[in-house]
Amino acid sequence: MLLAAIAFAACEREERAFDGHGYRESAWFISEGKELYDGMNCGGCHARGGGDLGPPLLDEPWRYGSTPDAVISSILDGRPRGMPAFKTKLTATDAAKIAAYVRSLSGLVRMDSQSPRDDHLAPPARHP
Repeated sequence: MLLAAIAFAACEREERAFDGHGYRESAWFISEGKELYDGMNCGGCHARGGGDLGPPLLDEPWRYGSTPDAVISSILDGRPRGMPAFKTKLTATDAAKIAAYVRSLSGLVRMDSQSPRDDHLAPPARHP
């Protein structure tokens, strides 16, 4: 009986916080975000994450914050001097998917949520 109680107490379920936008850091969610990022032509300004007319998404810190809420707000509400608002074109869930993808470009998501970014953006392989 004691062993069962110890085993049960040791097996805690992982908890992940979800915000009101339905943000998740799963491989599927990130992959969906990549499709939306490409479909909304975000790369036209952010050049596949490396920055062009818009700021780069591969580094940190970000001017308006890199938390999921800050990135979703940037997508939906826009930002001064260039970032248009997409709240009439995207649902909050779609913006959360894009936010997950964008955060994955900069390594801000869990390591087990593999980024589906293109190979040319991946760091070079190291050989011993």
